Amino acid sequence: MRGMKVSFLVPVYNEDKAGPTAVRALKIFLDKLGGVEFEIIVVNDGSSDKSAENLAQVSGIRLINHPYNKGYGASLKTAMKAAQYDWVFFFDGDGQPRVEDIPQFFKYTGEYDMIVGHRINSTSPILRQPGKKLLLFLANYMADKHIPDLNSGFRLIRKSDMQRVRHLLPDSFSLTTTITLAFLKAGLNIKYLPITPNKRMTGNSTVKPRHAVRMFFLILRTITLFSPLRVFMPVVVFLWAVLGLSLVYDIYNVHITNTTVVLFMSSLIIFFFAMIADQISAIRREIKP
Repeated sequence: MRGMKVSFLVPVYNEDKAGPTAVRALKIFLDKLGGVEFEIIVVNDGSSDKSAENLAQVSGIRLINHPYNKGYGASLKTAMKAAQYDWVFFFDGDGQPRVEDIPQFFKYTGEYDMIVGHRINSTSPILRQPGKKLLLFLANYMADKHIPDLNSGFRLIRKSDMQRVRHLLPDSFSLTTTITLAFLKAGLNIKYLPITPNKRMTGNSTVKPRHAVRMFFLILRTITLFSPLRVFMPVVVFLWAVLGLSLVYDIYNVHITNTTVVLFMSSLIIFFFAMIADQISAIRREIKP
């Protein structure tokens, strides 16, 4: 752990009480920890409450204010651009991350490119759990990897690796999901560590149901970008199965129907499209930013 240089990135939006409290607790803990050279970069994402004024009173941090709300992902990207150290630590400013969990992350920086906090006791509402599990199942299938926690906002990342995929990262809450999938498909090493988040200090989560729909399409887009066969081949196999049934029916009736012809042509077009997409994906992965 000694000799570590880490930039802590703290996005804050309408957290005029929890934000400053969380940042002060982080600063105090890191000062006591020792052996780590750090900076704390807080991005106030155009909050409409007193977040900007209250954060300005916290000493020992770098405060950046967005003129208007740009999004969770945009805040992290702004903070990363300002970061001066080789490792960046995502630390949400809503009071849920526990500072006591930080030291264990530093133990794995020699082997891994990203260390993610796996929340073992989620504090999210029960109504959101089915949707989150469905998205996690979809992401696990498409990435062909086991992902314990898809969108944890508590993670330590090598800055140079994050910059490699920066152009893929959205400005929304889905940044953490996208960077997880991008790292997996790029062959980078990810370590998951169990953490127990605190309950929110104040306020309500700004994540809305529509973000789940956006996340679904972002997962689809990211996997299509890195592994298109995982998306297209199931469609091809399904069409081939239906084509087989249709062909058996046609042979029995001694007549080739238009349905069989359409199924054959559709499956052929999608199959070759998948092959071309896979080759483009392979070429793109060879090009290092």
